[in-house]
Amino acid sequence: MTLAVSANDIDAKALIEELKRWVEIETPTLDAAAVNRLADRVEVLGREAGLETERLPGTLGFGDILALRSPRPAGSNEKTALILAHLDTVHAVGVINDRLQLRQEGDKLYGPGIYDMKSGALMALEAMKLAVRRGTRMPIDLIFVPDEEMGSLSSRAFMEAAAKNAGYTLVVEPARDGGKVVTARKGVAMYDVTVRGRAAHAGARPQDGRSAIRAAARLVLELEALNDTERGVTVTVGTIQGGTGRNTVPAECRLQVDVRVPDDKIATEITGRIEAMRPVDPDITFEIVGQMNRPPFAQSEEGKRLFDAAAEIAAGLGIALEGMATGGGSDGNFTAALGVPTLDGLGADGAGPHTFNEHVFLSSIAPRTALLANLMISLEAR
Repeated sequence: MTLAVSANDIDAKALIEELKRWVEIETPTLDAAAVNRLADRVEVLGREAGLETERLPGTLGFGDILALRSPRPAGSNEKTALILAHLDTVHAVGVINDRLQLRQEGDKLYGPGIYDMKSGALMALEAMKLAVRRGTRMPIDLIFVPDEEMGSLSSRAFMEAAAKNAGYTLVVEPARDGGKVVTARKGVAMYDVTVRGRAAHAGARPQDGRSAIRAAARLVLELEALNDTERGVTVTVGTIQGGTGRNTVPAECRLQVDVRVPDDKIATEITGRIEAMRPVDPDITFEIVGQMNRPPFAQSEEGKRLFDAAAEIAAGLGIALEGMATGGGSDGNFTAALGVPTLDGLGADGAGPHTFNEHVFLSSIAPRTALLANLMISLEAR
C-alpha cells in the first residue's frame, strides 16, 4: 500500500533532542507543579503547530489535563480519532541526577519516564502534526493526562466523555517484547484492607489480646489462594504493615492488595469473593475498601480489524507488527470497555519501565512515529 508518511519524513534528530528536553522535566505523578511544567511545554508546541488546545485545571492534587485537537468547523460532531497519552512518571524528582541519568549508549537512550511514556507522548504529538498537514479522514483529539500511573483518578471522566464520540482509540503506551502492540489488557482492582483486633501486653496479659497480624496472615493466605493461572487471575498482597511494638499484641494490621482479571465475568466473581471475606475470630474485624480501578480490555472484532489495519500499514514501513495481551492496565482499558476499538502499545520500543534501567531504542522512534501518523491519516470510523 502507498503510505502518506515514511520514516524518512521524520526528523529523528530534532525529535530526540525534544525528547531529551521532556525527560529533563521530571514529572512524578504527585508533583502537580512538575507535571504542569511539561504540560506547559506541550501546550506551546501544540499552539505553534496550529492545533486547538483545551486545558483543565488539576483536581485531587494532580496536574492539569491537556487536550490538543486538530482544527475543525465550529460545532462539528464528526467521529474523532482519540489518542491517549500521559505525562506523569513513577520516578521521583532528582533521579535523573543520580540513578537514572539521561545518557545514550549505542541505540539506547536512558532516562526517567523515557519509555513509559514520554517517548510515546512526544511521538503522538509529532505524528499528529504530520497527519494534520497531510490531511486526515477524521478529526484528531490527543489527550495528555497527569495521573495515569496512579489510576487516572482525576482524568478518567474526561477521557470517557471524549471516547463517546470516538471512532477508535490509539494509546501510545510503550511497545512490548521487541515492538509488539497491545490488543488486550487485564482489568485491575485495588483494595486497602484494615484488620482490627485488640491490643494487650504480650507478657502480662496476652490472653486479653486479639492479634490483628495473626488474622491478617490467615487473610493473606485466603487472598493468595484466589490466584488461578489457567483463568488468568492474579491476586497479590503487595504490602503489609502492623503492630506497635515487639511486646504488644497487635491491634491493627493493614494490607494493600492488587487484583488482575481477564474479563468482566471473572472480575465480578473475584471481587465479590474478596469483598465477602470475613474473619474467623468474632473479636476481629475486616475493613475492605476498594473496587475495580480499570475494567478489563478484551479485544473486540472491531479491535481486531483495527489491529489488522495497523499491521498492514506497519508492513509498508518494514515493521512486522505483532499483537499481545498483557496483565498491566492503561487508559485504553476505559475506552475498550466503552466499546471503542482500541489499540495500545504504539509508543517506542525499549525496556525497563519503572526501573533504573529504563530506556528506549532510538532506532524505533522514527518508524513507529510514521506508523502513528499513517494510522491517523488513513483510519476512519466504521
